[in-house]
Amino acid sequence: MSVVDNAIYIDGRRAAAPGSLDRTFAELRECPDQGRSFCWIGLLRPTTEEIDAVAKEFSLHGLAVEDTITAHQRPKVERYGDVLFVVLRPARYVDPVEVVEIGELHLFIGPDFVITIRHAQKPDLAQVRHRLEDEPDLLDNGPYAVLYAVLDKVVDDYAPVLDGLQDDIDEIEVQVFGGDPGVSKRIYQLSREVIEFQRAVEPLADVFANLRERLKEQAGESDLELRRALRDVADHATRVLERIEAFRQLLTNILQVNAALVGQRQNEEMARMTQAGYEQNEQVKRISSWAAILFAPTLIASIYGMNFDHMPELHWALGYPFAVVLMVLLGVVLYLVFKRRGWL
Repeated sequence: MSVVDNAIYIDGRRAAAPGSLDRTFAELRECPDQGRSFCWIGLLRPTTEEIDAVAKEFSLHGLAVEDTITAHQRPKVERYGDVLFVVLRPARYVDPVEVVEIGELHLFIGPDFVITIRHAQKPDLAQVRHRLEDEPDLLDNGPYAVLYAVLDKVVDDYAPVLDGLQDDIDEIEVQVFGGDPGVSKRIYQLSREVIEFQRAVEPLADVFANLRERLKEQAGESDLELRRALRDVADHATRVLERIEAFRQLLTNILQVNAALVGQRQNEEMARMTQAGYEQNEQVKRISSWAAILFAPTLIASIYGMNFDHMPELHWALGYPFAVVLMVLLGVVLYLVFKRRGWL
């Protein structure tokens, strides 16, 4: 079930589509024109046994096979004799959940075979196969034409990812200046996605350089055209990387702006709290001042309301006016004192 498609191509045209890998191996060995034919086997999440069977048939190097089985490799190109082992990290933007998914694609490029092993559902290499089969002149260049077309597909698929990230950054900018408290978490998550995306794209410069050197060694006219085509794809990958780096810098700036705005809002909140505390303190001063002013007459009235027998003022003719004047005088003095201190 992991064999998505496998076919034998002669002179750039699909000559046979065996029903099993064993038939593909046998028919490729029986092909009359060995120099003009090759097979392309496409696998999706193959088992270890299937990988081992293919590796045994085409004498693939053990280290490359081990990398294929364990997966989680960085983009690279390695040469084992006349076989190239290429690792690519395709990406796609999942719009419903607004995340970037990074896949993994391995290719073995030999003199008469191409083996593509996908560890994720995307990219759909059926589109690449149909494109090449519609261009037999291009496919006639052999396995390296398949490698070029796959690289072109992977790099082209980066464009929707960039568009999705740009939309996310635009939304984040609105959230930052809108005061959304959850925007810091989203900035961090998006930064991690951009970094992972950069790790998938950045090594492609070395991949393209190695492939051009490999084709230059063959020094054929068709290889010259492939080198030119690869250079064009490499230019696209460079532009993708430049936009990714711009995204990283922009997110860093947005994070700094958000931190500044958060700090500003906190300072404003602290200022409001300080102002509220000051106003509350002023209210307490006023209340305390009036309480003290009212307390003085109350104290005097309380003393003379005890009605003890030995209180001379109770029988004094001027006792009542004296008490009233004393209460008023104390109230006025206390009012002036508090007014001078700014409590009233």
